[in-house]
Amino acid sequence: MVEFLMLMVLFLSSLLLYLLYIVFKFLHNAWWAPIWMQRFMGSQGIKGPSYKFLHGNTKEILSLTKESGSKPMGLSHNTFPRLQPHFHLWTKLYGGNFLFWDGTRAQLFTTDLDLIKDVLYNKNGAYTKTKIEGFVKKLFDGLVMAEGDKWVKLRKLSNHAFHGESLKNMVPAMIASVEPMLEKWKEYEYEGKEVEVFEEFRVLTSEVISRTAFGSSYLEGKHIFDMLTELGHILGRNLYKIRLPGISKIIRTSDDIKAEKLEKGIWDSVLQLVKKREEKVAKGEMNDFGSDFLGILVKANHEESDENKVTAQELVGECKTFFGAGHETITSLLAWTVLLLAIHDDWQEKARKEVLEIFGQQVPNSDGIARLKTMTMIINESLRLYPPANSVARRVGRKVQVGNLVLPTDIELCIPILPLHHDPNIWGPDVDLFNPERFSEGVVKATNNNTTAFQPFSLGPRICVGLNYATTEAKITLSMILQRYSFTLSPAYVHSPTAVLTTRPKHGVQVFLHRL
Repeated sequence: MVEFLMLMVLFLSSLLLYLLYIVFKFLHNAWWAPIWMQRFMGSQGIKGPSYKFLHGNTKEILSLTKESGSKPMGLSHNTFPRLQPHFHLWTKLYGGNFLFWDGTRAQLFTTDLDLIKDVLYNKNGAYTKTKIEGFVKKLFDGLVMAEGDKWVKLRKLSNHAFHGESLKNMVPAMIASVEPMLEKWKEYEYEGKEVEVFEEFRVLTSEVISRTAFGSSYLEGKHIFDMLTELGHILGRNLYKIRLPGISKIIRTSDDIKAEKLEKGIWDSVLQLVKKREEKVAKGEMNDFGSDFLGILVKANHEESDENKVTAQELVGECKTFFGAGHETITSLLAWTVLLLAIHDDWQEKARKEVLEIFGQQVPNSDGIARLKTMTMIINESLRLYPPANSVARRVGRKVQVGNLVLPTDIELCIPILPLHHDPNIWGPDVDLFNPERFSEGVVKATNNNTTAFQPFSLGPRICVGLNYATTEAKITLSMILQRYSFTLSPAYVHSPTAVLTTRPKHGVQVFLHRL
């Protein structure tokens, strides 16, 4: 009996100590650490909105963005106050550097170009990708979030797939995907109906990725695209919702259940594509796994060396990232560029003149694409006004000093692309106007030697690996449209930029086509 009581006392004492540890850890993470961080950064002159227990500033962010996006805006390109109203407000109150809170996570917002350059080029190795969890991890779990040796391995594979000769070999597949879209557009032209180009480009970019990266038809990959799109919507509506660590394992929402099913569905669908490729090789229908993105990944999955081998999880993660990010980014770029050219018919005519001088009525080719100077200026200006991503995040992996500022371990840095792209001190008084001419002498001249201020695809060693792929596809698509049509904006168009995974037109982009 005495032994039993002693065991019970020992058990209860251990349980009490464990509970005290949990409470201490919770209070440390949710209260003491944020208060210390706020005071530490404040001592260096970095102010910002006050930390609120557990929620940080997320309630204010959600309230401001909901109010901002509730109604259309005039046909203006000044999208910073609409898409990031919280940052717009806080920069007015606290300047270009301030501390804000995503739940209990400290975020240093900075427009300091020297600090941004130091972070993105990361020559001292002090900065890492932010930790991902929840819905974000279900959507992006490949090269975008990889670190260390894993990143080196995956980056090498992606570079091989989307640069140089590999990219040139994709041009015919891109052209073959655009032609059916333009053939379908004849119906709209003959019937005098408007075309909703955002949806048209969504289908097109899905087809292009399927052809160039996965060797499958759009119909075969459609299910994956639909699931990724739905998962993206779930991520968007939960982005600033705060949940306690581990709470999703106890209290599961309908979004938790749905996201889990989608993640499994995407996994199964990608592996089915892999299985088909492996079966073709086994049957002798293909000599190897292929030179497209999927083929390169499958080949790496069969490597014997651990150094070069890609696991099944890494393979699926890379496919998810490219399916989702590549598709969303190029769709957004094409839609906004067509909008801008529909409004500015002078630049539409300049672009058409260049296309006809270089290609005539022949399909685009790699050599000609490289000579499209006016088109490059237009695309750069479109990316400046409507960058696909509005910010880039990094985490401080170890204490580091940059200039007079000391950054403690685990503080996260928010590098705001949108306000940098709309800064009149960098771009001049016409900053919110569509003026491709500013890029006539390149990015250096356009930014007054502040090249860090233009980063639609980020910068440094982690610059988007699909940059050349995206701009090549955009140039081919726009060239083939301009060869056949002029287009004007429909009166039905409602200007409502919104941020989901990328900056997109909430109600689409409607244009009327006019045969040349």
